[in-house]
Amino acid sequence: MIAAEALGLLAGFLVALGLVPQIVRVWRLKDAKEISLAFNLLSLTGTVLWLLYGLILGLLSVIVWNGTNVVLLCLLLTVKLRYGMGEGRDR
Repeated sequence: MIAAEALGLLAGFLVALGLVPQIVRVWRLKDAKEISLAFNLLSLTGTVLWLLYGLILGLLSVIVWNGTNVVLLCLLLTVKLRYGMGEGRDR
């Protein structure tokens, strides 16, 4: 494996790993009011576009980790919609 691809795999892993504590916290507390719906939707849209870019160019690290991030962001969006839309306010 070339060094650039290894770097891409490591970078993608760290970005994906960064979402996990937030998802676990929201799931445990059953409260996602502090999560911005706009942030989640924009992040999900951008990540889907990165995934498409990786698929078009056949870039393994971009495909693997953006695919993973799409799943994680969908999970975060799900818990946001379930636990974080109270009081008619979204931050």
